[in-house]
Amino acid sequence: MTAHTLLEKETCYHCGDERHTDEYQIDDKHFCCQGCQTVYQVLAQNQLCSYYNFNAHPGETRKRSDKRFEYLSEPTIIKDLIDYRDEQITVVSFYIPHIHCSSCLWLLEQLNKLNPAVHYCRVDFLKKQLSMRFDHRKLSLQGLVELLYDIGYEPLISLQDVIKKNNSSPKDNLVQKIAVAGFCFGNVMLLSFPEYFGLTAFEQNFKHFFGWLNVAFGVPVVVYSGWGYFTSAYQNLRNKVLNIDFPLALGIAVLFIRTAVEVATGTGAGFADTLCGLVFFLLVGKFVQQKTYHHISFERDYRSFFPVAVQVVKNGVEKPLPLAQLQTGHRMVVRNNEIIPADAILLKGEAMIDLSFVTGEAIPVHKTLGEVIYAGGRQTGQAIELEVIKPVSQSYLTQLWNNEAFTAKQDNRVRTFNEEVSKHFTIILLAIAIGSLLFWALEDLPRGIAAFTAVLIVACPCALALSTPFTMSAALSVFDKNLFYLKNTAVVEQMARIDTIVMDKTGTITIGNSSNIQFNGVLSAHQQQLIWNTCSNSNHPLSRMICSYLGNQKPLPISNYNELAGKGIEANVDDDQMIIGSADMIFGYSTKITGATRVHVSQNGLYLGYFAFHHQYREGMDNIPKLSDNYDMYLLSGDQDHEATELVKYFRPDAMHFEQLPQQKMDLISDLQHQQKKVMMLGDGLNDAGALKQSDLGVAVTDNVNNFTPGSDAILDGRSFSKLPQFLRFAKDTVKIIHISFLISLTYNVIGLTYAVTGQLSPLTAAVLMPLSTATIISFTSLATHFAARKRRLA
Repeated sequence: MTAHTLLEKETCYHCGDERHTDEYQIDDKHFCCQGCQTVYQVLAQNQLCSYYNFNAHPGETRKRSDKRFEYLSEPTIIKDLIDYRDEQITVVSFYIPHIHCSSCLWLLEQLNKLNPAVHYCRVDFLKKQLSMRFDHRKLSLQGLVELLYDIGYEPLISLQDVIKKNNSSPKDNLVQKIAVAGFCFGNVMLLSFPEYFGLTAFEQNFKHFFGWLNVAFGVPVVVYSGWGYFTSAYQNLRNKVLNIDFPLALGIAVLFIRTAVEVATGTGAGFADTLCGLVFFLLVGKFVQQKTYHHISFERDYRSFFPVAVQVVKNGVEKPLPLAQLQTGHRMVVRNNEIIPADAILLKGEAMIDLSFVTGEAIPVHKTLGEVIYAGGRQTGQAIELEVIKPVSQSYLTQLWNNEAFTAKQDNRVRTFNEEVSKHFTIILLAIAIGSLLFWALEDLPRGIAAFTAVLIVACPCALALSTPFTMSAALSVFDKNLFYLKNTAVVEQMARIDTIVMDKTGTITIGNSSNIQFNGVLSAHQQQLIWNTCSNSNHPLSRMICSYLGNQKPLPISNYNELAGKGIEANVDDDQMIIGSADMIFGYSTKITGATRVHVSQNGLYLGYFAFHHQYREGMDNIPKLSDNYDMYLLSGDQDHEATELVKYFRPDAMHFEQLPQQKMDLISDLQHQQKKVMMLGDGLNDAGALKQSDLGVAVTDNVNNFTPGSDAILDGRSFSKLPQFLRFAKDTVKIIHISFLISLTYNVIGLTYAVTGQLSPLTAAVLMPLSTATIISFTSLATHFAARKRRLA
């Protein structure tokens, strides 16, 4: 093919995207579209152009689309979206996915200069959340959203924003509990130093007083900071489960009771410092474990995907209607790039439906008048009108999401190392404690009780409880830096036990919906111009790809344009008859071609060649065959098998399954699990959501972590797909580190038990042993995890 000429690559002053026209310019600045030019004009009129000083091209592209915000005038929707409202003021929070740099923060916090009705704005950069307070008498909610839209920061509003009860999480006041425990720990340590290092005859008068002060400091630590361990232990015992919280609660209780008794009877100083230190370090470990990525949502459902409202036609007039009120018989209008929210019949317009999120098929499907279109499809052409035949709650997509695999708690999730060890640890601990009590009680009951309590104090699994959260926190930070976001710490252990990997094709091992285009033949510059003009009149995705491939061309007069759905285009362009489409349209017959989708071209009856559309595989696909040495590899795809010959080098022929419906994907993974396989599923669209939930470990692969993602255990940024083998090996390394840290913790327990079983454990020994073991565990896990990350080239 001859090299085609593209417009010199120049960028938009606002968003930095490549522009193909000189049409949009102002103040000697060039823009890619009318939208970006409008944003610049708004900023210039309000003396806010210093926005561009913070970063080069800080804006997001603002190509205008036919979006409508009338539904934001509906009282029922407004009521569910806002956070607070009185006679004058409204407070609302929006998720703004386009927030990405310091310029965004600066501009959004200057909204009051664009409209005085906005009183203040506060941006949470990590959550990409914008909280605003505005005067609703001067500016409506719809007007506020349109203002954000006009400057390039359109909020992402979904039904999950409306149904807020699903997004609320209980507050445990963990930071306050840590503060209380830390304050008491520091004071008790100071009051205990005189006891440890000796008291003079004069200072002996304060010994009893210091003891009671220590008991007083221990009360809030037990009753407030450490109470969660007692409630957790109680709930687990009710369910006949022994977890690590039981020995922790037992150790806290024994420490406090023995301290109070020794101080009250004057027989010792007690273990108040050990008690406060234990609770403080445990809560710090819990805080580290709970530290996660709030800006990423792992639990999304069809409400994230559907619009809040739809346009319905009644008596010839369009009106926005909340989705919850959409009923059978309603006539709705769906425009380009909008989602069809309910099963409906096509009544008017040409429907080209992108079903990639539902079926996995990358090429949009043409629908004829009177045909049923299922919910979840996206219209890619002109506006169409449909009649609803099922309410949203009964649509195909909703039934898919309501499948038990999406909501039921999976029994196939692996148990963590802590869950497996804690049961045996508790039984052995109680056996040693009771054995020590019985051994000494026969000749010295007080010593037997002292031995019993000392065993529970020394063997309290503080270091064991800390090893997992600190190791996992370090591991999660490594994954995070490498754009692999895990839902929680348990996912690391699940990943380490995987022996089978199942992958989707479209959007998972290929890059989104983009394609590599090649022309098989030779085209002159004039022929390229003819093809561009023919395809520029079509909304079909393949036509748009061809136009993008050929670059910006000079418009030519066109007549007798005729687009045959599912076949191609006929048109007269500048006295040339052009036919662009399928083999059936050009030759009168069709053949099944493997390897690529083909669009053929004919000029005045002369065949010129064809465009071949190849999926672009992700960087790192060459590493996939290496995984087959340690894992069973499978490919599941809702797409057709026209690329099977190319995929043979990555997957065994018998391990590739094409044209798979969502239920079939779930069933295949379930069959593998019945063979005792531990399955990891990598997918992207709604058609993969059931399989992601059914698998032992579901990983959603995406090119934008803030876009729609099915409920999953982890989100893998497409840029890090090549690191998948390294992630799997690093997960195994992390579990080994936990095992070693457990052995270190066990060593400290054995040393402590040699003192405890004699019934002569001193407060000083306990005070030294507990923080020493804790410091050792934290240091080892942090250093070992960092070393493992460097070894796997992840640090």
